[in-house]
Amino acid sequence: MPMKIYQIENLDCANCAAKAEEKIRALPGVEAASITFATMQLRLTAADPDAQLPQALAAAREVEPDIRFLPREAHGHDHQEHHHECGCGHDHQEHHHECGCGHDHQEEHHHAHAVGSELRGILVGAGLFAAGLLLEALLPGLLLHIPVFLAAWLVLGWDILKTALRNLIRGRVLDENFLMSLATLGAIVIGDYPEAVGVMLFYRVGEYFEHKAVARSRSQIMEAIDLRPETVNLVSGEDIREIPAGDARVGDLLLVRPGDRIPLDGVVVTGESRIDTAPITGEPVPVAAKPGSSVVSGCVNTSGQLTMRVEKPLAESMVTRILDSVENAAASKPKMDRFITRFSRIYTPVVVALAAGTALLPPLFDGNWHYWVYTALSFLVMSCPCALVLSVPLAFFSGIGAGSKRGILFKGGLSIEALAGVKAVVMDKTGTITKGDFTVQETQGGDELLRLCASCEQHSTHPIAASITAAAREKGLPLSKPESLEEIAGHGIHARVEGKDVLCGNEKLLACFGIPAGEAQDGYGTRVWVAVDGALSGSLLICDTVKTGAREAVSRLKGMGIATAMLTGDDSAAAQAVADRVGITQVYARLLPDEKLAALQTIRSQSGAAMFVGDGINDAPVLSGADVGAAMGSGADAAIEAADVVFMTSSVDAIPASIQIARSTQQIAWQNVAFALVVKAAVMVLGLLGHASMWAAVFADSGVAMLCVLNSIRTLYRKR
Repeated sequence: MPMKIYQIENLDCANCAAKAEEKIRALPGVEAASITFATMQLRLTAADPDAQLPQALAAAREVEPDIRFLPREAHGHDHQEHHHECGCGHDHQEHHHECGCGHDHQEEHHHAHAVGSELRGILVGAGLFAAGLLLEALLPGLLLHIPVFLAAWLVLGWDILKTALRNLIRGRVLDENFLMSLATLGAIVIGDYPEAVGVMLFYRVGEYFEHKAVARSRSQIMEAIDLRPETVNLVSGEDIREIPAGDARVGDLLLVRPGDRIPLDGVVVTGESRIDTAPITGEPVPVAAKPGSSVVSGCVNTSGQLTMRVEKPLAESMVTRILDSVENAAASKPKMDRFITRFSRIYTPVVVALAAGTALLPPLFDGNWHYWVYTALSFLVMSCPCALVLSVPLAFFSGIGAGSKRGILFKGGLSIEALAGVKAVVMDKTGTITKGDFTVQETQGGDELLRLCASCEQHSTHPIAASITAAAREKGLPLSKPESLEEIAGHGIHARVEGKDVLCGNEKLLACFGIPAGEAQDGYGTRVWVAVDGALSGSLLICDTVKTGAREAVSRLKGMGIATAMLTGDDSAAAQAVADRVGITQVYARLLPDEKLAALQTIRSQSGAAMFVGDGINDAPVLSGADVGAAMGSGADAAIEAADVVFMTSSVDAIPASIQIARSTQQIAWQNVAFALVVKAAVMVLGLLGHASMWAAVFADSGVAMLCVLNSIRTLYRKR
C-alpha cells in the first residue's frame, strides 16, 4: 500500500504522540501508522492515505485536540500556507511574503507569538505568586493572600485545567493535564495554597524549558541535514533568473557563485573552483572541480564561479536522499523505544493506583489525612511517563543526527542497536580497505599480451578490467572486438579474439580449463593470468592503494575489543599483503560471492555479532546476511540499498566512528531510563517517609524530562 508523510503541528507531548499513533493504527483501512516526535511527522500507510487522513486526524484529536496534519510539499520543503487565529488581534496574514519556495513566514511569527504568550503567562503567574507570598507574610490575618494565590493558580493552570476538563468528558482520566489539575486542586482543598501555585508554576517552567530544549535539538539536527535549496539560478542564454529548486530539470544550466552551495547533483560545464564536501562527507579537505567534474548537492563552492548542468532533479539529489534517509531512520523505532512505549502504558496506571492507595489506606490507621493525601497528590504529579517516552527516541535521533554530520547515515534505530552490539568487523578489500584505483604494475608477456587481455576486458566495468584497458590505451595499443565472450563470476573472462581462444583471470579460471598457473613472485597486488589457445602466455600484476587512515582505524577497532577480518575474491598473496599493511589478522581470500556469506557465518560463530563493510554489487548478499551491513558511499547502488549503514566518506575510520556513536547512543538512552526511574522511585519513597514534597515530584516529572533531553543531545557535540 502507498505510504504518505504528513507534517504535524500543535503536538508537544511525546506520550501523547505515542497514544495518538496507537489510535490511528487501530483505524480500519490503516495498514500502518507511525508518529515520529523527533521530526514531527506522521507516516500513514493505507490504500488512499489522503482519504484516510480525516479519520486519522479525528482519532489523534481524541488525544491532542489542537493537533494538525499537513501534507508535505512535493519539492520537499515542509512549508505550508496557513492562516492562524490565535486571539492576539494581529493579522498574521500581513507577515506573508514570497521567497521562491512557497514558504509561508507567517507561521514562524505565529510560533514566536505562541512561545511569547506562554512565557508571559508564566511571568504573570509568577508575579501573582510572589505577591501572594508577600501578603501571607505581612498580613496573614486578613486572608488577602488566598484570592491572589487562586488568581495565580488560574493564570498558570488555565490551559491545563481546560484541557483536563475536555479530556475528562472524553473519558481520559489518566491524562497528564487531569492528574496535574487534580494534584494542585487537592493541595488547595487541604489549604496548601502556596504549594498548589508553586507546583503549578514549577511545572509550567519545567515544561517550557523542556519544549525549548526539544525544539532546539530538533532544529539543530534538521538544519544540519536539510541542505535542500529553496531557489536556484537558472542560466538561460545571456539571462540568469531565480526559480524554485523543485522546478529545475535534468539538463538545465545553473550558475553557482563562490560561497554558494551546490544546489543539485550535476556536472561542471564551465569554470574551476574548489568544493568543500564536508557537509555531505565530513571530509575537511576541499576537492578540485573543473569542466567534466561531478558535483554533489549540499557541498559548498569555495572560490571560483561555476556553471553546472543538472543531472538529477531535487527529489533525487544527494541532499534529498540524505534528508529522507535521516527521516526514515528516525521513523524506524528501535526495540528499546517500543519496550518503553509498552512500559509507559503500565507505569501510569500503577502509580495512580499507588496514589489512591496512599490517600485512602494509611489514614484509616493513623487518621493523618492531610499528610497521606498530600503524599498521594505528589505521586499523581509524577505519574506521567513523558521523561521516559521522550528521552529514548530523542537519544537515538541525536545519534542519527551526529552520524549524518560526519557522513555516516544510519538507516534506523534498529541499525544503531545492532551496531552497538557488534563484536567483529568484516571488511571487503577492494573499495573498502583500498581505494580501488588499480594500475598495471608489471607485465609478463609484453605489449602483445597486454593488448589481447585489454581486448577481452574492454567492456567490463570491474575496476581491474578498467585498469588493464586504460594501460593498453595509454600505450596506444589497438584493441580488437571479441568474437565471443563469457564472463565467469569470481574467475575471469573466456573470450575468442582474432581467432584465438583467450583466458584472462585468476588461478581458478586456469584450473577450470586444465592449465597450470606459472610461478610468480609473491607481492602486494592482484595477478591476472593470461592463457592463449590452451597454453599459459604470461600475467599482469595490478595494484591499488590502501586508504589513508586504514591502519589507524583497524587499531581503534581492536582497542574497542572488536575482532577484524577481511574477505576478498583476490588471491591469497595480495589479500595477505593488504591485511599486513593495515593490521588485520583474519584473511579469507579467493572467495566467490556465495562463499563470502559462508565465511561471514564462520566469523560470527567464533566472535559474535558481525558487521560487514563492502561496496560492490556482489557484496549485497553478505550485507543483507550480516547482523549489520555497511556500505561505502562510493559503492554500487545495490550495496547501498542493502546496507543498514552508509559511509558517505568511504573512509575506513568511519567504521569505528559509527560503532562509537552507536554505543554512546545506547548508553545515553539507558542512562535516561535509569535516571528517570531512579529519581521517580526515590521521590516516592521519600514521600512515603515524609521527606519529599510536591516540588520534588514536579522535578521528578518535568525536571527529569528536561535533564534527559539535555543528556540525549550530548552525542551531537562529541569530537570523535
